[in-house]
Amino acid sequence: MLSLAEAGFFRVRWSERVLDETEAAIAKVTDAKGLPDAVVRARTSREAIEEAFPDAAVTGYEVLVAGLGALPDPGDAHVIAAAIKTRAAVIVTENLKDFPAAVLEPLDIEAKSADAFIADTIGLDPGRAVAAVRQMRERFKKPSKTAEVLLLDMEAAAHTDCGRPP
Repeated sequence: MLSLAEAGFFRVRWSERVLDETEAAIAKVTDAKGLPDAVVRARTSREAIEEAFPDAAVTGYEVLVAGLGALPDPGDAHVIAAAIKTRAAVIVTENLKDFPAAVLEPLDIEAKSADAFIADTIGLDPGRAVAAVRQMRERFKKPSKTAEVLLLDMEAAAHTDCGRPP
């Protein structure tokens, strides 16, 4: 997804708290794979993300949290508040149930899964999207990956992350 953002398909926005959660998730996945230094790797990944997207940080959204009313997970109010602050049209999440349409629709915001968002994004300009994915593939050095292997890995990861069998 970040490769598509880097290619200019959309602008990413996140709060410090979202990055904290992302870093923790990267550490958990890295540790589950049995890779050494999971925490260090997660921190390095976060730093690379922040460096690649220096304008993505959202601040000043905290005052909006209180006015959001009841959510299935009140801990997710910061995500909606940051989306309001940046006038985002979409929140990309795998926790769709925590972002009900009844709350988001009056705010002109939609929640989409990463798969749906990526598919919609690719549909905007398939040729440019393929070029972005190709560029992402070329960054893989250890091990290098063919386009076919990369797509299979991406599909398997998407199914695993969503609890679906590949």
